Amino acid sequence: MTAVIESEEHQALRSAVAALGRRYGRAYLTRTVAEGRPPAELWSEAGKLGYLGVSIPEEYGGGGGGIADLAIVLEELGAAGSPLLMLVVSPAICATVISRFGTEDQKRAWLPGIADGTRLMAFGITEPDAGSNSHRITTTARRDGADWLLTGRKVFVSGVDIADAVLIVGRTADARTGSLKPCLFIVPTDAEGFRKQPIDMELSAAEKQFELVLDDVRLPADALVGGGPSHASGSGGADAGLLQLFAGLNPERIMTAAFAIGMGRYALSKAVEYARDRTVWKAPIGAHQAIAHPLAQAHIDLELARLMTQKAAHLYDAGDDTGAGEAANMAKYAAAEACVKAVDQAVHTLGGNGLTREFGLASLITAARVARIAPVSREMILNYVSHQTLGLPKSY
Repeated sequence: MTAVIESEEHQALRSAVAALGRRYGRAYLTRTVAEGRPPAELWSEAGKLGYLGVSIPEEYGGGGGGIADLAIVLEELGAAGSPLLMLVVSPAICATVISRFGTEDQKRAWLPGIADGTRLMAFGITEPDAGSNSHRITTTARRDGADWLLTGRKVFVSGVDIADAVLIVGRTADARTGSLKPCLFIVPTDAEGFRKQPIDMELSAAEKQFELVLDDVRLPADALVGGGPSHASGSGGADAGLLQLFAGLNPERIMTAAFAIGMGRYALSKAVEYARDRTVWKAPIGAHQAIAHPLAQAHIDLELARLMTQKAAHLYDAGDDTGAGEAANMAKYAAAEACVKAVDQAVHTLGGNGLTREFGLASLITAARVARIAPVSREMILNYVSHQTLGLPKSY
């Protein structure tokens, strides 16, 4: 049975992170975007306080918690107006995959630094011609003696300019069957043959998006997650790479939901504050049901999305990957829809003021849509639910 009331520890974490978020706030994030730089100060302080590593095992410098803890961190920073997008990537995806499947050397090399914020890892799966379809990924690795040579392209990779390495999803030939199977490689961003090109985005975000070109990037055997020749030969099972991939994608969906909920809460709080004070006739505009009811509905939708996010995180942390997959997709869908509606209603509540830089809500119109699109579109989530949950036939 999933607990719907947070523990005292989670409540305390929520309160502490909210306090940190308020010290930085929306003005800080807006300033970093204008200056074209990442929110390094907030990232560093969050790392020193242990918030970046809450889901990383204690023996590697983390807090020993789970994705439920990390989702709280991201949601509360977002609700304060200063979300950290790379929380979705470095601790949630990359550290989770390494923690669950990495070799001891890989864990000791990466997890402590990710936990305290001194090291950062990006994640590359999406390709120009394959999207996030792991079956159509063309980035391939081939053996060259004891090394690997990695070739391919990736797009929409967040934060490559501030990352020490990128966890790359590729494919390699199974030694027994010859068929291509998914595999994950830790690729240093300073490797020879590794090239990055920023993508010109209209989205206002502190974290930049990149296209990567991997041109025969030479990697040692232990760059393969799980490492070593035995893993590469297929003894780890033909589905080992696929298991690793989905171990990272479920937390990504849960964290994207938390990101959306935090953004929606921030927008809603600004609208409620404005509706309480703004008086056009005799009473504040928030007294009118045409204003009050949509804001109340936005709050309800965000709370419902949070419950599903908590359920998904609980299932994942309990080791139920199948249950977590369904719940994480539903949470991401619900949170994205709730966020878009909350932001839209917030801007509408402020009228013309909602489009000014002074109130800082207009930029969220574009940002809110990200959760509908990434890391998987709402239509693909509906496909997942219709096929996996409802048992309906596929059209593709």
